[in-house]
Amino acid sequence: MGYSVGEVSRFAGVTVRTLHHYDEIGLLRPSGRSSSGYRQYDEGDLERLQEVLFFRELGFGLEEIARLVEIPTFNRAQILGRQRRLIQEQIERLASMAKAVEAALQAFEEGRTMDQEEMFGTLNRDEMDEVFGDFDPTQHEEEVRARWGETEAYAESSKRTARYSKDDWKRMGEESRAINQRLAGLFAAGSDPEAPESMDAAEQHRLHIDRWFYSCSHEMHAGLGEMYVADPRFTKFWDDFHPGLAPFVRNAFLANGLRAAG
Repeated sequence: MGYSVGEVSRFAGVTVRTLHHYDEIGLLRPSGRSSSGYRQYDEGDLERLQEVLFFRELGFGLEEIARLVEIPTFNRAQILGRQRRLIQEQIERLASMAKAVEAALQAFEEGRTMDQEEMFGTLNRDEMDEVFGDFDPTQHEEEVRARWGETEAYAESSKRTARYSKDDWKRMGEESRAINQRLAGLFAAGSDPEAPESMDAAEQHRLHIDRWFYSCSHEMHAGLGEMYVADPRFTKFWDDFHPGLAPFVRNAFLANGLRAAG
C-alpha cells in the first residue's frame, strides 16, 4: 500500500515541505511514484521516517542522522534500542536537573548561599594549570552540568578526580595525548573509521575514560563523539591534533559501539 505525501504529513505530524526537503537531500526518498508522478511512501519508508524523527527529537542534526541510517551495518533493532537508551538518559538528566533547581530554590527561600561544592564541584586548579598549561579540562564544567545535569557519571568523575595527585594527572594526560595522536595518525593515513584499527583506537579511548573518569558505555561514548562534532570548541580541540579529525573520531566511536553490539 502506498501513502501520498499529504497522508504521511498528517499522521506523522510533519509538514509536506519537510518531507520534500528530506527527499531532496536524500534522507528519505519515497519508494515509488503514482501514475501522475506524485510521491508514494511504503511501510519501509515510514519506518525510516520514524527513525529520522526519533533522532531529531534527541537533538541530532540531519547530516548526523543521514550518516547513522546509511551505515552498512545498520540494524533497526540496534538503532531503536540505542534511541530508547538515549531517551531514558535524557529523562534521567531532566530529573536530575529538576532536583538541582529544587535545591537552588530551597537555598534561595532559606536565604542561604550555596557553596562552590554544592554548585560546581571543585578540582585543584593550581595543579591543573601546572599539568595542562593553557588547556583546562574543567573549563566547560558549567556547560556540561547545564546540558547533562547531576548525572551518575558526573558524580563519579568528580569523586575520582578529587583524589588524583599531580602525578596522576600527568600520567592521565600523557595517556590521553597518546590515544588522541593515534586517532589523528590513522585519520592522516586515510584509514576508514569503520576499519578494525580505527575501532580499536576508539575502544582504547573509551577504556581510558572508563579508567580515569567514569563508567563509559558504548552508547555514552557515541554520545561524546556527537558532542565533539556538534560543539565548535570540542571540534577545535580535535582539529589541533589534525584538521577535520572530529567527524572521523565520532564515526569511529559509533562503529566501535555497533561492533560491540554484535
